[in-house]
Amino acid sequence: MRRKSRRPTSPLPQRHGVDPVHLRLPPEGPWPTVHAYLVERLPTVAAGRIDAALSGREIVGEHGPVAPDEPFRPGAHLWFYRDLPEEVRVPFELEVLHRDEHLVVVDKPHFLATTPRGRHVIETALSRLRHTLDLPALSPAHRLDRLTAGLAMFVVRPQDRGAYQTLFRDHLVRKEYRAVAPHDPALDLPRTVRSHIIKERGVIAAREIDAPPNSESRIDLLDHRDGLAHYRLRPLTGRTHQLRLHMSGLGIPILGDPVYPLVLPETAPDDFRRPLQLLASSIDFTDPLTGHPHHFTTRRTLTAWTDPTAWAAGE
Repeated sequence: MRRKSRRPTSPLPQRHGVDPVHLRLPPEGPWPTVHAYLVERLPTVAAGRIDAALSGREIVGEHGPVAPDEPFRPGAHLWFYRDLPEEVRVPFELEVLHRDEHLVVVDKPHFLATTPRGRHVIETALSRLRHTLDLPALSPAHRLDRLTAGLAMFVVRPQDRGAYQTLFRDHLVRKEYRAVAPHDPALDLPRTVRSHIIKERGVIAAREIDAPPNSESRIDLLDHRDGLAHYRLRPLTGRTHQLRLHMSGLGIPILGDPVYPLVLPETAPDDFRRPLQLLASSIDFTDPLTGHPHHFTTRRTLTAWTDPTAWAAGE
């Protein structure tokens, strides 16, 4: 069996916590120059932008900047910084709750994505942490929705990532959430909700279908007042939007949810009012590398419960 060749180290450092793009030229092809290959390989990038990048020595190979007339060399490696979308800064800070040689645990604010995706690249927890903590190899152990606040775990060393991800895969992490949603006195709680959830690529909302369950959530009522309730949610599986979908299916959609039960028109990028009232509140597990038990608790609160007047006013 032929062993896969190891990717060489990038000559370009991360920028704002974001890795440069890496391309490897095909083993053969009709392109006379690197420029010709890039024009065909990157059809969404204007040819003039590629010309400017080569002239400005912005595209580099293993031996330095690539010249505008550089011949095509099969198998050569290239690196460059992609043009990032303009992003509105999320005006809330990450709080680091724990850091050791293996693990970083943070308290994430609402509206900050966990990892770069789509139009959110620099304004993500991963990019911020890589930059501010000077940990360029940091990677997520799991994913927390952009609209959900609370606890998120990151792995310091690439070789340790599998051990922590296995905890989530094998359901060895106990996670609890808090949510604020309408109170339905006729709803019998606590209860366990099971359903089969599918999430299609390019479709915002996940949905439930008639099939054997692949998701399970425990839902408890903690308190209620003035038509609202404070819930404790425990996902026993980790499907995308699982808690939001299960709460909506019970007729008590989480306050501030722009997707369930209906997908609402997208708000302006700088509209940070009325965040989704869902919070990853605690996490418990035994460290797979040290054997130490860990328990972390969020320091954040849900405004619709702690200050309903401010929530109603969108403050």
